[in-house]
Amino acid sequence: MANLINLESVSKSYGVKPLLDQVSLGVAEGERIGVVGLNGGGKTTLLEVLSGIAEPDSGRVSRVRDLRMAVVTQRTELGEGTTVRDAVLSHYAAEHEWAADARVRSIVDGLGLTALGLESPTANLSGGERRRISLAAALVGDLDLIVLDEPTNHLDIEGVRWLADHLLARRTALVVVTHDRWFLDTVCGRTWEVANGKVEQYEGGYADWVFARAERARLAASAEEKRQNLARKELAWLQRGAKARTSKPRYRIEAAEALIADVPQPRDSVELLSFARRRLGKTVLELEDVTLNAGDKPVLDTVTWRIGPGDRIGLVGVNGSGKTTLLKLLAGESEPAAGRRIQGKTVRLAHLSQELEELPGQLRVLEAVEEIAGRVVLGKQEMSASQLAERLGFPAARQWTPVEDLSGGERRRLQLARLLMAEPNVLLLDEPTNDLDIDTLQQLEDLLDSWPGTLVVVSHDRYLVERVCDGVYALFGDGRITHLPGGIDEYLTRRAPAPVSAPAAPKQSSSAAEHRAAMKELGRLERRLDTLSKRETDLHDQLAANATNPEKLVELNAELKSVLAEKDDVEARWLETSELVE
Repeated sequence: MANLINLESVSKSYGVKPLLDQVSLGVAEGERIGVVGLNGGGKTTLLEVLSGIAEPDSGRVSRVRDLRMAVVTQRTELGEGTTVRDAVLSHYAAEHEWAADARVRSIVDGLGLTALGLESPTANLSGGERRRISLAAALVGDLDLIVLDEPTNHLDIEGVRWLADHLLARRTALVVVTHDRWFLDTVCGRTWEVANGKVEQYEGGYADWVFARAERARLAASAEEKRQNLARKELAWLQRGAKARTSKPRYRIEAAEALIADVPQPRDSVELLSFARRRLGKTVLELEDVTLNAGDKPVLDTVTWRIGPGDRIGLVGVNGSGKTTLLKLLAGESEPAAGRRIQGKTVRLAHLSQELEELPGQLRVLEAVEEIAGRVVLGKQEMSASQLAERLGFPAARQWTPVEDLSGGERRRLQLARLLMAEPNVLLLDEPTNDLDIDTLQQLEDLLDSWPGTLVVVSHDRYLVERVCDGVYALFGDGRITHLPGGIDEYLTRRAPAPVSAPAAPKQSSSAAEHRAAMKELGRLERRLDTLSKRETDLHDQLAANATNPEKLVELNAELKSVLAEKDDVEARWLETSELVE
């Protein structure tokens, strides 16, 4: 496949900080690339240079002639005095032209523009709504390449799923900066990691990138160990009197141990629940016969809901369903229209809202965290204020930055650090992943995963909800809070529109959406078969190498049987799916 864009030895700096340093890469036709990296590390700069918004300081950017490209960055502006229709559908002369196009109708409905109203002035809309309009305006075009910067930030879980399906159904090339790991894993077949001015390239989405990065860390540690061993030998030679080493180097074992040293253990729900009950007692937060409204829109209608000690709840619903309103009621920041809220006597509650609270601008970051406490115990982890700040994305040098100089995303992370330093036993988090890069998200999940208290999380990041929550509840707009035993998958199934019957169509014909889903599943099964085949070969090699080790042979043989059984199952599913595709 030909490349649509090529970067050759491109460098770009802002001030003294090089964000891109001699970067060479390309975007091929139909390729879907996810861009990851730390906040401030150069992801947006890479997108702007790639798309021509910014010029490189040196190097060359070449694009194919007549490249049809749309770019949606976080700085996208809409024209003054425009309506939603003007911004998205201006190149259609009449209503019936775009209404007859199923793809355009899907975009208008999928991004919620019909609900906003096509005649609504864009000036009256929120920042998130304006971002959705910019995204829709980009997607309606017939394009070779789409460039997106954090497109999921202002979408709910349903919207994120819609966008993933839409991009998978198109043959258009895609370059997307995202911290949404489910989206990255679902949509992207290649990952670029921007770090220290360089761009590392990996095959696959989020899961593949994590494995590749771990392997790179293991190899780097192994190489460093070898270098240190050589240095020690050289010192021994120079000293001439040192005793010879009597044991073989264990660098492989030590490197492996170092690699998994910080991996959190699977959550022990029983132990955490027991600890939470000791801290909280029986009563935590309860709503009794509560009626709640968001403006003139009903959210709850005579609802009783009890949140107990150690409950870990993910709260989902479409934008505007009342999730934030409900969280404010739980936090005691608002009153219900009827009914009552009950809070346990031992509850120490912390609420991370979407609004930035006042922070002590005259202090530095570390001082602002230490103002709450010098040390904190979260579960079994004891940390200093500096260690917690580092876990939440403030490296040592950044901890001495004045609070008034922080960006909006950094202020939100500081707000979260101060909340955790107070050692609450009930946490209410409203979209905690906004403005966090993937590394900081992983650190936050590690902290929350072993946190022994009651947790209610509102988030469109399904990866975070599925990892740190034990139960999912939804607001469907019917005045109730609905428990979903099947989690987010059940929520999306319930929210999916009922299929429209087509009597004239033969039963065996599948819809375009079903065909796309089958093609995606076929690709996933093929990748899994490839992985299993490689593991089977590796196990056969290990069996041969351990022919004189009975214990190891038993262990390897058991794993081989498991791999072969899974391989048979995957092959059967592959055959079934391939028949559907045909």
